Amino acid sequence: MPLRPEERDAIAAQRTLQATTRRTTVEQLEEVLYEAFPVLDHGFVRVVDYMGSDTAIVQAARVSYGAGTKQSRQDAGLIRYLLRHSHTTPFEMCEIKFHIKLPIFVARQWIRHRTANVNEYSARYSILDNEFYVPAAEHLAAQSTSNRQGRGETLKGQEAKRVLELLRGDAIQAYNHYQEMLNEDINGETLASNRQGLARELARMNLSLNFYTQWYWKVDLHNLLNFLWLRSDDHAQYEIRAYANVMLETLKRWVPLTYEAFADYRIGGANISAKGLEAIRRRLQGENITRRDVGMSQSEWNELNALVGNDHSD
Repeated sequence: MPLRPEERDAIAAQRTLQATTRRTTVEQLEEVLYEAFPVLDHGFVRVVDYMGSDTAIVQAARVSYGAGTKQSRQDAGLIRYLLRHSHTTPFEMCEIKFHIKLPIFVARQWIRHRTANVNEYSARYSILDNEFYVPAAEHLAAQSTSNRQGRGETLKGQEAKRVLELLRGDAIQAYNHYQEMLNEDINGETLASNRQGLARELARMNLSLNFYTQWYWKVDLHNLLNFLWLRSDDHAQYEIRAYANVMLETLKRWVPLTYEAFADYRIGGANISAKGLEAIRRRLQGENITRRDVGMSQSEWNELNALVGNDHSD
């Protein structure tokens, strides 16, 4: 578990708290509230607050005062309709706040989703922990030859060993130099009394992007679904996908009807162009067509065939 003893104690204390409320709560999410779910080697995801439920989506769609309909099947049908037809406003009525510990390079990719409220740990005021991400051997991959932002084959043997040595060695040295420049330990105690030390906001520049940071990330359900759709996809970078997959389990607990519709229409569904639909229709009618018949590029044609499980190469 990637938690230090003091972190475990703080979370255990939070989980003993009880409160009475008139607000709608979700029992399955309450069961894991504040609990830290491990991600990567030192990271975690935990829910620290939320507002709303599947019922809140239904209420917003109908602008009603009641607790939705009496039959969950009717609620599920409405939620599926809303998601299927991109009626997104009712999903914005629900919000959730996560506490996330993640490598800095993952955070810099994550922050491109400019649809959440974020407050990050400040290395101007505090000293970063000596915790850095080193990939497991099976996630060490060479640069893809066909995708400029993707990975290719996994590194093996001495090459993989050397990369791991470099990652660990560089991070250890960077933190040692960071601490030397600060002249402080993690508790703020002075290491050498004969010198002042560099300002924290300057010393932090020496740390590499695999060091861990933390933030609170609050987002409405509509934008959370967009984030999870993109970042849980097989084409997403492994490290951010690992966080998205944990958050999908949270989504399932929080809004199970929405999760079911989301898994069907977004994760398991597909966005097909007008030309792609034309190709599918004509194939269903028995035509043996090529990409030129519908005016598709080779890459579009290949993607369509991969999507429908067809081996037509042209």
